[in-house]
Amino acid sequence: MRAPISVVIPTLNAEAGLSNCLTALMEGLDAGLIRELIVTDGGSQDATLALAEAWGAQVVEGAASRGGQLRRGCAKAQADWLLVLHADTQLAPGWTKPVIAHLEGQQVGWFKLRFDHGGFPARFVAGWANTRSRLGLPYGDQGMLIPQTLYRSIGGYPDQPLMEDVALALLLKGKLTGLDATAVTSADRYRRSGWIKRGARNLWTLTRYLAGATPAKLAADYSK
Repeated sequence: MRAPISVVIPTLNAEAGLSNCLTALMEGLDAGLIRELIVTDGGSQDATLALAEAWGAQVVEGAASRGGQLRRGCAKAQADWLLVLHADTQLAPGWTKPVIAHLEGQQVGWFKLRFDHGGFPARFVAGWANTRSRLGLPYGDQGMLIPQTLYRSIGGYPDQPLMEDVALALLLKGKLTGLDATAVTSADRYRRSGWIKRGARNLWTLTRYLAGATPAKLAADYSK
């Protein structure tokens, strides 16, 4: 029987974190879960592509847009399930057992979020993220495990530069469940910007998106 999972990772100059992300996937490879690795790149200028190819990934290239990259990558996937991960996120040891149990159903699974550094502020932000996820809005940096049939039935990721994970979660309302497994993501962006400032900015961006602001406008403001 073929391995059930295609791993899809969007990248853009992701050399720094990609090796740790891929190393954590070896547990799934050893368990016979992973059929293929797809790295969908948005124009990296560092060693991301060389690293991906060294790991045996299928590389898909195109314009830099998180939603568009994920859409292209998922379109290439051949397995029955999609495991979508960010390049600066690594699954904590022991993730395969709850994933194997989850594959018996047809729900979308999200991983509990933890940051790799940050003390109390990191725990607070991760706690909010996990609460938000239980309310039906997991973000992409937590990782998502999606049945292919369900993914295709809702039309897949929208080709938009920001909030593609929220857009997908809204389409999956009522079909999301938490996994008893953890995704450890980089705290670097929070440490550079400040935990409170970054968290408030993310919440304000989500609020504007839900109120009807376009992803293009949000992405332009977010990059300032």
